[in-house]
Amino acid sequence: MQRFLFMGALSGFLAVAFGAFAAHGLSDKLSPHMLAVFKTGAEYQLSQALILVVVSLLSTKYHQSKALKISAWAFVFGLLVFPFSLYALALTGITWLGAITPLGGLGFLVGWAFLAVFAFQQYQS
Repeated sequence: MQRFLFMGALSGFLAVAFGAFAAHGLSDKLSPHMLAVFKTGAEYQLSQALILVVVSLLSTKYHQSKALKISAWAFVFGLLVFPFSLYALALTGITWLGAITPLGGLGFLVGWAFLAVFAFQQYQS
């Protein structure tokens, strides 16, 4: 599960870098709407990267938890699809990319749901 710590940390790093890029390099190149789309990607990437780090740290103690493994993989999927589809949409203007963004959001929801399952299981034991 250490790979999830690496992925979370790398994703957090990229989110900060992309947020800075949006603020300093894209503000005069994108429309206000597309700049907001790009920034939304960075905000979600950072917040979900942090929870992936938390799930990874939990998994060091609860390494047998299937719920934590599903949660981690769901967050990884969401982190690949949600923000990067928004970055691509903002930079290219290809509108169909926005149609796949909700799949990444679904990954985030699954990740949170299985984190809740894990928490419930711990409460029950």
